[in-house]
Amino acid sequence: MKPGPIIAMIALVFLGMWLVLQPALSHSESDLKVSVGALEIRLERIQTNDGQLHYRVVGPEHLRSDQLLDPVELDTFITQQVAKWNQRPALERHLLGFFNITTWGTFGWVMIGLVGQSAFFGRMFVQWIISERSKISTVPEIFWWFSFIGGLCLFTYFVWRVDIVGVLGQSTGIVIYARNLRLIHKEKKRCTCQRQPGTDDKPAPAAT
Repeated sequence: MKPGPIIAMIALVFLGMWLVLQPALSHSESDLKVSVGALEIRLERIQTNDGQLHYRVVGPEHLRSDQLLDPVELDTFITQQVAKWNQRPALERHLLGFFNITTWGTFGWVMIGLVGQSAFFGRMFVQWIISERSKISTVPEIFWWFSFIGGLCLFTYFVWRVDIVGVLGQSTGIVIYARNLRLIHKEKKRCTCQRQPGTDDKPAPAAT
């Protein structure tokens, strides 16, 4: 086995871990979380020099602020966020909660995940249909294309979700799918070269 695929697999694993580690470290700033509908507000407790306890909003990004809030101000802030959430139509609140997102601006990331999962289903469905038709268990080339596309989409989605388990699972798979496609391409190229007639294949001249 060539070392290239192994090196690429290890590199992609470390890349995925690094991409997940960055937002995970930023989440570690918070030591208190308050859920408002599908919105998760992350807070940092800070004790000032006078011994008073204050809070600072560290997430999500659109609410992040360096302003310190005392308990009364924090209660007012949370009440305002609850009111804003309840002002949304009921259907919108249910859909955002169903997809586990806070705004429709992030729905594109969910779509990437859905495309990846659809490709993973599609690869097995196509492989099953082709095998049934040929009466032999067969893995067609499109199986690996669906796998590669699905792996890339799910890798991207899991990075956004900060899901280290999903990232590790897809990072190794992507290299395997790409390697199979490369081997198929080389085999096709080799077969094409073998079919091309050479000088030794020319027919002998007819006798006169």
